Amino acid sequence: MAEAKEKAGAQEAQATETKEVRNPEEFLANFNWHNYEEGIDQVEDEKLKEFETLVENNFVDTADEEVVEGKVIHITDREAIIDINAKSEGVISLNEFRYNPDLKVGDKVEVLIDVREDKTGQLVLSHRKARTIKAWDRVNAAHDNGEIVNGYVKCRTKGGMIVDVFGIEAFLPGSQIDVKPIRDYDQYVGKTMEFKVVKINHEFKNVVVSHKALIEADIEEQKKEIIGQLEKGQVLEGVVKNITSYGVFIDLGGVDGLIHITDLSWSRINHPNEIVELDQKMNVVILDFDDNKSRIQLGLKQLQKHPWEALDENVKIGDKVKGKVVVIADYGAFIEVTEGVEGLVHVSEMSWSTHLRSAQDFVKVGDEVDAVVLTLDRDERKMSLGIKQLTPDPWTDITSKYPVGSKHNGIVRNFTNFGVFVELEEGIDGLIYISDLSWTKKIKHPSEFVSVGDKLEVVVLELDVDGRKLSLGHKQTTENPWDKYEEEFAVDTLHTAEISEIVDKGATINFNDDIVAFVPSRHLEKEDGKKLKKGETADFKIIEFNKEFKRVVASHTVIFKEEEAKNVKAATKKKAASNASEKTTMGDVNAELAALKEKMEKGE
Repeated sequence: MAEAKEKAGAQEAQATETKEVRNPEEFLANFNWHNYEEGIDQVEDEKLKEFETLVENNFVDTADEEVVEGKVIHITDREAIIDINAKSEGVISLNEFRYNPDLKVGDKVEVLIDVREDKTGQLVLSHRKARTIKAWDRVNAAHDNGEIVNGYVKCRTKGGMIVDVFGIEAFLPGSQIDVKPIRDYDQYVGKTMEFKVVKINHEFKNVVVSHKALIEADIEEQKKEIIGQLEKGQVLEGVVKNITSYGVFIDLGGVDGLIHITDLSWSRINHPNEIVELDQKMNVVILDFDDNKSRIQLGLKQLQKHPWEALDENVKIGDKVKGKVVVIADYGAFIEVTEGVEGLVHVSEMSWSTHLRSAQDFVKVGDEVDAVVLTLDRDERKMSLGIKQLTPDPWTDITSKYPVGSKHNGIVRNFTNFGVFVELEEGIDGLIYISDLSWTKKIKHPSEFVSVGDKLEVVVLELDVDGRKLSLGHKQTTENPWDKYEEEFAVDTLHTAEISEIVDKGATINFNDDIVAFVPSRHLEKEDGKKLKKGETADFKIIEFNKEFKRVVASHTVIFKEEEAKNVKAATKKKAASNASEKTTMGDVNAELAALKEKMEKGE
């Protein structure tokens, strides 16, 4: 009886022990494998079968290549230790988690057994392979459901970036990174960002993602709110989004506005980048917008008081001011005397000279100049200035400095068809008429005689103080050579010269540098009946001299014609005074007279 009870107790204890072996990890820790293998401890088949069932239900089969979920239980500098509920933990290189720099102990990760047991007896797991297996299912689901996914920006590529999404390399176009233009792509490399899957090409296994789509959704809501509250005169904070030659685009928080270059500053500027720079934050005022508020005109200078309103009340006509040349035109220059306040210096107010020149002859952009206020209209915001008023008017003592008949040296400044303007000093110009340039030369245009910039000696011929006009002469600085030529080349004087040119109806000969005489065609005939040619030298008699019109006419033919006439006259006298002592007969005289007559007729 006692034995039966003991046996029943032993069976009950065994049953109790069998029921207690429910945790395979505890069983493995407490089980004596040596005694079992040596046959010392016997394990009933039922107990072994129950243990195998527990192991099958609780432990991962490392021979299975399915993706399983594991838990991070430890992280070293290079690896993550993962518990996948197997006989031992597995290891994964941290390089596979670059897309998730926030990985920490306790995180659940998907893994695939890469090596069942390395040389140290550990499982080698792969998170990357596990993600790849599941990636396409997740990418398709994210695309179909419009889900937001996390991606790791790996590197730059042509036209955009490469992003790791679920282990798949997706393409992020540069235009889909942000709503504003991206100037530095490298700033995104190595970052984990949120994306939307916008396109999948199953044939080529291409995935396109967008970060911009997430921003646009938020901006659209902000845009509606901002547009609904827009009012003229409203001051808003914005960021410089883009700079062009004509203005600046400002991001008002999803809504863009334009500041035209003329609304950036009260002063003149050549380019907006003189005032603003990209990504600069600033306050702007709404000047205007269209009906649907899609085009918003902004202003920056309007936030400041108008410079004319801030102009010193003590500034008045006659005051001396200093300013900078900001614009030059043909008619004058604009001087900025204070920021946003400009005055015009007309070219006539730059010099006392009555001969107007271009403003560029006096000043250039950027010059600092002194000027005098000539007119001032604060209501119309206009001011005219003068520069010449800073120096004495040279015409105040003109009669003593430049009396009529006085000689001076000047500089040729300009030509006209009728004369030359000569500057005697700054502000004193005089005109030399073309007829007063030379005593002898026939000048059709002043440029034939002088060039701009030449120094020229002149004589004051007339002085009009009220009209501020000087009449000058150059030829009057020397004696009139025609006074001397009138005697030297008087009518009937003989001169030897060479035919210079054959011209229409005659020829010309140069007696000297001043005297060019004309020889009519009928006066070119020589004694032998032929005519003089170019280059031939002969004697000429002056048959006309006109000092007023500088006209000289000469003849070669008249010389021998007059000689023949003398001979005829002498023969006639000889015939009338014939006497008996002469051996010449009447017939000889008649023959001689006939010969002379024939010769004269032939000459005519």
